[in-house]
Amino acid sequence: DERPAKLSDGVAVLKVGGTSEVEVNEKKDRVTDALNATRAAVEEGIVPGGGCALLRSIPALDALVPINADQKIGIDIIRRALRVPAMTIAKNAGVEGSLVVEKILQAAGRSATMPWKESTVNMVEKGIIDPTKVVRTALMDAAGVASLLSTAECVVTELPKEAAEQG
Repeated sequence: DERPAKLSDGVAVLKVGGTSEVEVNEKKDRVTDALNATRAAVEEGIVPGGGCALLRSIPALDALVPINADQKIGIDIIRRALRVPAMTIAKNAGVEGSLVVEKILQAAGRSATMPWKESTVNMVEKGIIDPTKVVRTALMDAAGVASLLSTAECVVTELPKEAAEQG
């Protein structure tokens, strides 16, 4: 069969089409993102998606012993920030985010509550995954930016659109 032979060569040609240049470029961007995510998954593996991996990292913070009040505040900020992605996904699905987060934290192993269902499922089996490398580098980059901001004397930012519109 021709298809398995092509897949085993490690090379593929993807043809992206669309009805307009904008649509083609959008599809190309999606293909590029998918390829990069696949490469990252091959490099370092996968973890349950939907913010589950971040939630599962919260207990590791309990092992940290802060030397001073500033470190304790920093650990608490990280603990709260690790909950945000799962809460946002749940909120976007029309479900109370804090309830979903608690269910995920209580679930064992790779199982977690999907925001739009009452039951607990294996996230990996359902294909709800994130590349480990993506989650790891996101945390490292966030820590780097937080470190930079915490040592800066002054920071200039733009107001979010919602805040700017309110006045």
